[in-house]
Amino acid sequence: MNRTFFPMNRVLLGPGPSNVHPKVLQALSKPALGHLDPQFIGLMDEIKVLLKYTFKTENEAALVLSGPGSLGMEACLLNLVEPGDKILVCVGGYFANRMTQIVEKIDGNLITLKETWGRAIDPNKLEDALKQNPDTKIVAFVHAETSTGALSDIKTLSEIAHKFGALSLADVVTSLGAVELRIDEWQIDAAYSCSQKGLACVAGMSPITFGPRAVEFIKKRNIPVQSWFNDLNLLLGYWNGPGKRIYHHTAPSNQFYGLHEALLLLKEEGIENSWKRHKENSIKLVSRLEEIGLEPLVPERERIPNLLTIKIPEGVDELKVRMDLLNKHNLEIGAGLGELAGKVWRIGLMGYNSNEKMINYCINALKDVLQ
Repeated sequence: MNRTFFPMNRVLLGPGPSNVHPKVLQALSKPALGHLDPQFIGLMDEIKVLLKYTFKTENEAALVLSGPGSLGMEACLLNLVEPGDKILVCVGGYFANRMTQIVEKIDGNLITLKETWGRAIDPNKLEDALKQNPDTKIVAFVHAETSTGALSDIKTLSEIAHKFGALSLADVVTSLGAVELRIDEWQIDAAYSCSQKGLACVAGMSPITFGPRAVEFIKKRNIPVQSWFNDLNLLLGYWNGPGKRIYHHTAPSNQFYGLHEALLLLKEEGIENSWKRHKENSIKLVSRLEEIGLEPLVPERERIPNLLTIKIPEGVDELKVRMDLLNKHNLEIGAGLGELAGKVWRIGLMGYNSNEKMINYCINALKDVLQ
């Protein structure tokens, strides 16, 4: 067992991670730097500029957490929620439900708006819930619910939250880089994402951003943020300002190289072009899936372009199909989660994988194992 590990080069067409761009893999192998090295501080500044471009924001609080998207979720909630605050979470899937668990752990006063799994959050339901709870401090929602394939209109959800004086918090884990997202124009007060989906980077990095209203709220909290690592006040001391930065943690320099390269590639393509590419390839994949008798769960207008939930035909062994795809074609797709476990497959065309070649590979492999 004492030998170097060489993983198989899988085709990752599940809900994430997706395959990493070759240039990102190359960037990861560059020499390590210290987390306070002047070169590394310069790299952080470049990443911040690229994050602003990708999030479509001018927020100064745009940074990267050294951890997965779930850390971004927890960091946003820990900073924005004080014990006893009324927090309304729009739940239409597995990951929105995870938000509710965090709110409960930090003693927030949780209000849940429940939506059918596989459907976008109904703005009218949010308006009704806020009429009944006008003292709500935060409205949290998922843009692209990874577990169901449903895409919600978070621009409208944010407008409704502000109408009732609440801050808006968006999970953009599956949408960033692949689906239209405009943090400033849509007045999203805080958002978090990940690195391994639309950005075509390795997992383990969580881009986050806080708008001026959210930052002001955090600075005026009555109770200090109940976390050391996730305290935005401390994180900004490491990420913001010219000259010397305040030591916070040992940032993983090589992962930062990879994220920097991934964001550069996205900017070279153009963020709007990336949104268009993912949409066009989604339409092509759906058409090809329907040709072989497979139907999407989510209605077209509410469908995430880069992550499709596909209904499992009656009489088909969903696990056997996934295992055959993996063993015969080296292809990974995702299983259903929560209420959709055993009912759907999840197929992702994200980042580097969103292209015609991957569509053909996926369809030919599915045709083979289904026969």
